[in-house]
Amino acid sequence: MQRKLLILISLLIVGCAEKNNENKLPEEIILSLSGKEYTPPELTATQQAKLDSNLQVAIKNFEALPSEENFIWYGRRQAYLYNYQKAISIFTEGLKKYPESFRLYRHRGHRYITIREFDKAIVDLTKAAELMKGAPLEIEPDGQPNKINKPLSSTQFNVWYHLGLAYYLKGDFTNAEKAYLECMKVSDNDDLITASVDWLYMTYRRQNKNDEATVLLEKIHDTMNIIENDSYLKRLNLYKGLLPVDSVLNVTTNNEDVDLALATQGYGVGNWYLYNGDTTQAIEIFDRVLAGKHYAAFGFIAAEADRVRLKKE
Repeated sequence: MQRKLLILISLLIVGCAEKNNENKLPEEIILSLSGKEYTPPELTATQQAKLDSNLQVAIKNFEALPSEENFIWYGRRQAYLYNYQKAISIFTEGLKKYPESFRLYRHRGHRYITIREFDKAIVDLTKAAELMKGAPLEIEPDGQPNKINKPLSSTQFNVWYHLGLAYYLKGDFTNAEKAYLECMKVSDNDDLITASVDWLYMTYRRQNKNDEATVLLEKIHDTMNIIENDSYLKRLNLYKGLLPVDSVLNVTTNNEDVDLALATQGYGVGNWYLYNGDTTQAIEIFDRVLAGKHYAAFGFIAAEADRVRLKKE
C-alpha cells in the first residue's frame, strides 16, 4: 500500500503541471529570451538508453525512500533528459518536505536559469546561500562524471557560481561581482579557480573595471591542472593575449562535444570582440553560438542575453 501511494505521489509531481497548464507549450519546450522555441536535441540510442536507465534507478530509489537526496537525484535525472519543468516540479515538492534544504534550492535555482527565469533563480540561490551559512564545504556528486570520475565542486561553490551567473545574465553586474567574489573564496582547486576567474573577469569588464580584471588574470598560470574546464582556460588565455582568437574559436573534432565547446569558447570570443569595440563581429560570433543545439549551456544563454541587449542599443 505504501509503495503504491509513493508511486501515485511521484506521478502527481511530474504530471500536475501538465494538467494545470493544458493551454501552454509542452513542458520540454523552452522559450528563448527573444521568444524562439527550443526543443530537445536528438540523442543517440546509447545516450537515450543510459539516461533512461539512470532515471529509472532514481525513480526506484525515490519510491523506496523520498529523502532529500532522492528528491534531488530524481529531479537531476529528469533535467538530464531535458525535462526541466518536471525537474523544477520535483524540487518544489522536495522543498515542501525539506524547507531548509539549501541543496534543493541550489538545484531548482540552476534549472530556473535553464528556462530563462532569472529572477526566480536569484530568489532560490540567495535563499540557498542564507541556509548554507556555517555549513562545512561538501563535495557535490556529479550526475555526469568527468574523465577521472571524481567530483570537483562543492555545493557551496555551485550556489555562489549559479547566483553570480543569474545576476550576470540579467545584466546586474554589481551583484554578479559580489557573488563571484564569494565563489572565489570556495574555489579550492584549479578547475574551480578557472571557472570563477573567467566569469568574474567578464563581470569586471562589463563594469569597465579593467585594472581589476587584469590583476585577476594573474591567478591563471601554465602549471594549472585542469580536468573539466579547458574551454574556460582557453577563454582566459585569449584574454591574457596568450592565444590567438582563431585558435579559441576553432573547435575541432578532438573535443568530446564540439557543439558544447563552441557555446563556451565562442561566447568568450564574442566577448573579446565586444571588449575591443567590435560590436559587429561580436554579434556575428554570438549568432554562431546560438545556431548550435546546446541551449542549456551557460555560454549559449549568455550569448542569447547579450544578443537581446545589443538589439535594444
